[in-house]
Amino acid sequence: MSAILKHVNHKGCYRILIVFLVIWLIILVISALPMLNTSISSTDTKTTERLTRALADLDVLRKQNEELQEIFRDISANNLNDEQREAIENFQSRLTKVEHSFNSNNNVGYISPKEEPNTQYELLRRRIYSNTQELWYFFHSSLLDIQKRANEVAPELVDSISYLLNLGLEHKRSLIYDIEQLSEVDGYATWREKESNDLSNLVQERFKYLQNPENCNTARKLVCSLNKGCGYGCQLHHAVYCFMVAYGTKRTLILKSKGWRYHKGGWEEIFKPASDTCTNPSGESVSNWPGNQDTQVLNLPIIDSLSPRPPFLPLAIPEDLAPRLTRLHGDPIVWWVGQILKYLLRPQEKTASRIQETMTKMGFQRPIVGVHVRRTDKVGTEAAFHGIEEYMSHVDEYFNHLELKQTVDKRRVYLASDDPKVLAEARSKYPHYEIIGDPSISKTAAVSTRYSDSSLFGIIMDIHMLSMSDYLVCTFSSQVCRVAYEIMQNYYPDASARFRSLDDIYYYGGQNPHNVVAALPHKPKRNGEMSIEVGDSIGIAGNHWNGFSKGRNLRTNQVAFYPSFKVKDKIETAKFPTYTEIYKKKGNED
Repeated sequence: MSAILKHVNHKGCYRILIVFLVIWLIILVISALPMLNTSISSTDTKTTERLTRALADLDVLRKQNEELQEIFRDISANNLNDEQREAIENFQSRLTKVEHSFNSNNNVGYISPKEEPNTQYELLRRRIYSNTQELWYFFHSSLLDIQKRANEVAPELVDSISYLLNLGLEHKRSLIYDIEQLSEVDGYATWREKESNDLSNLVQERFKYLQNPENCNTARKLVCSLNKGCGYGCQLHHAVYCFMVAYGTKRTLILKSKGWRYHKGGWEEIFKPASDTCTNPSGESVSNWPGNQDTQVLNLPIIDSLSPRPPFLPLAIPEDLAPRLTRLHGDPIVWWVGQILKYLLRPQEKTASRIQETMTKMGFQRPIVGVHVRRTDKVGTEAAFHGIEEYMSHVDEYFNHLELKQTVDKRRVYLASDDPKVLAEARSKYPHYEIIGDPSISKTAAVSTRYSDSSLFGIIMDIHMLSMSDYLVCTFSSQVCRVAYEIMQNYYPDASARFRSLDDIYYYGGQNPHNVVAALPHKPKRNGEMSIEVGDSIGIAGNHWNGFSKGRNLRTNQVAFYPSFKVKDKIETAKFPTYTEIYKKKGNED
């Protein structure tokens, strides 16, 4: 804390001092709660009273923090150097996590923290959640189909089916709420937060080490050109893929971006360079992929042209991290991609300032659902048309569910689209919602103006706001939404279930096959269903959100539908380097 305060010396320092001191007090109070809780007994009423007062004080401090966030926004970014800005951003990120933790604990009562959970417990808890969702998808889809038929041949049944749908939805909502409460009352919330932070710090330290070699002239390098002919989300995923290969081959990534179609000045004028010390792509020996171990500089092609394909491509995660990640997170590859984006998308001062100013101007605040509606050139080719009503039905359900846990002062939506008419339509049809969005951003996303500075900032802003939302409703056929979902993982220990896609499941362009493993057998009941034996590997093609997914049984080669709840995801791993030299170096320094 003192190191941070020492560097804050601009004209607004007294305000930041106040902010940090109050934040520090909040953290001290929260830190004290476990100690207070452990000393409570049925006969120690004074301790109970002190704990009650502490919780009340914490609630007051939380409300004061909302006011302090406004002070943060008022401080001019031009008065802060990089170290000061990073310190503030780190505190703001931690406050966001503290607030989520406080809100959860405040709803169910304070729970004494435990050491750490059993892996099977975490896997089972998440499986019960997903299978409950799949059960609802099955009955909801089946009842809608029956209702449609009844409307033609037995209209007297329509009301009865509507009753079943409405009551069934309440049942599902209650079950999901109870399952979510398990993670709040089991005592492992502190462990999840700590494990999430520890894992993130571990990989970020490795990234920094890889990207800042002691001698750039002799360092082994991987050169990646940001020249893929596609949209912004696709280009971000191209950069992430390059970083994965760099990390897997222990080569410093050199991102060549001068003349970038989104910003001619290059990546480094918008985001911080991938390396602080090594940006020169030259070397004594240069070769195109794959080269050999002794080649100093390798040029990497786009993932579609990569041959031979290394083991480091999605959906593989580092083998050494897999046991911890599998226990912590419901979709480890999304976490892994999110960590790379966290490193690559560190904003330059001007970029961060514009983002903060825009968020303040728009009045972005929680609770809020991020909605991304893709239109223009993609509809009819890569994706089907989905009306705003379909998106908003899932937004409604999210808030209906949230109201079981807390009072919702206002239902808010951040709406991003490449069609400005969508924003006007949503505001007209849903006046009881506070719908935040900027039609000028939508206009710049049009094909004719897409590759411009204004369009670049617009898409950066959209992705940032979507990722900061509490929940996402979108189409995963859109790379913009998938990027937002990946970045979202940095704000929660596990945000793998904080989305509703209207079409695809999550995937990464150019990925290796996505396989699942049969946990239960299945004998076909209708034409088009797959025969499954326990242990079968199935290459999944997609979830139809009706209780069934489609795929290919790798044992029988049958392409058909199978009940989604009868399989488990197969976590793919690869032997990435473990960068043990970092710790040896630290040991020598100590």
